[in-house]
Amino acid sequence: MKVGVIGAGYAGLTLACLADKGHEVIFIDIDENKVKKINEGSSPIFEPGLDDIIRRNIGKRIWAYNDYNKLIDCDVIFICVPTPSNDDGSINLYYVRNATENVAKVLKYVNKFVVIAFKSTILPGTTISLIPIIEEISGKKATRDFGICMNPEFLKEGSAVRDFLNPDKIVIGVLDEKSKEIMLELYKWVDDRVPRIITNPNTAEMIKYAQNAALASRISFINEIANICEKFNVDILDVAYAIGLDPRIGPYFLKAGIGFGGSCLPKDLKALINAAESKGVEVIVLKSILERNEKQPYRAIELLKSVIPNLKNKKIALLGLSFKSNTDDVRESSAIKIANKLIEEGAHVKAYDPKAMENAKKILGDKVEYCKSPIECLKDSDACIIATDWEEFKDIDYSKFNIPIIDGRRILDRVKAKIFGNKYKGIGWSEN
Repeated sequence: MKVGVIGAGYAGLTLACLADKGHEVIFIDIDENKVKKINEGSSPIFEPGLDDIIRRNIGKRIWAYNDYNKLIDCDVIFICVPTPSNDDGSINLYYVRNATENVAKVLKYVNKFVVIAFKSTILPGTTISLIPIIEEISGKKATRDFGICMNPEFLKEGSAVRDFLNPDKIVIGVLDEKSKEIMLELYKWVDDRVPRIITNPNTAEMIKYAQNAALASRISFINEIANICEKFNVDILDVAYAIGLDPRIGPYFLKAGIGFGGSCLPKDLKALINAAESKGVEVIVLKSILERNEKQPYRAIELLKSVIPNLKNKKIALLGLSFKSNTDDVRESSAIKIANKLIEEGAHVKAYDPKAMENAKKILGDKVEYCKSPIECLKDSDACIIATDWEEFKDIDYSKFNIPIIDGRRILDRVKAKIFGNKYKGIGWSEN
């Protein structure tokens, strides 16, 4: 099939994997730098495995343009544009509507049935609400001339390629049989044992929000338990391991730390809360999940101040700027929040991240000192905060620097950590 992708961001670019499955993939993005980079055979974002896929398929099964007219022969057109939050937490649909209108203009000149599939995270009812816009601009009729589909993605940044190629489910929200058959054919390469959930667009939209809310709830839950553990001199790692053995709970997303970030969980929770309240629903649990997460990054500062009460003019090494390892994404990153708080406290922040430095500079500017290596970052510093769980941070011999270590991601081996004595502090750490 010929597949169009509007938006060469984290969700859209992963559809490059379809090229390895024999499909042709055409990316459309307004950012000329992204288009140029793809056509040069590399990914404009850091995501393990993506560069290789683009490199071996560019000019054969992958192309990139900023011209929507290149979509005219496509069988499926994915809309994968951002859905950021407005100031009140509500979802901003500007990019979705703009992309939809541009696709509709092309659809006007298409002489075959095309499925317009949304991967952008949008609230229940949004996909169906866009049908009149498409029909008016294109002059075509939904379910007769074109199909509409909500096909949410369930990818983790840092392992998006692996997740795409090994999905736990395929969710297809459609209104007609022809759209269903086209989408099933597109994913025919996926193992037959993987469930295909065929439903309507509204339900498909809600599945995405419900899943993200569930994941966020587990993270905020274990972080709150970790904070309690500290006060009772109990190690959260032991507690998390034990409760994770219960099959009703399971071991996933029970890693305590300084909170979740990224482009999905925070904004999606805010959007769902706002939408629910607009319908008169009393929202209690989702608000508490968000509240815990907004406060959690500053636990690292509290632990630091338990060792160094006055941070003014202190040099603090901040290891990690991305919201998690194996990505260059700094959106809603706890590390960025910590950096800003340290600056507010009068500290001199020295920062290092193997992939996210350039993106961090767009936010932090020259307010921090950017180091070329973790060793340079730690040298002559008064303390260190580990804010991202990059693998390379686990192998550093921190004892050489003889400074307090605040482990915001609990990445250090517990035996090594105990060597530091009262100079090591971690989220949910027991000093016993």
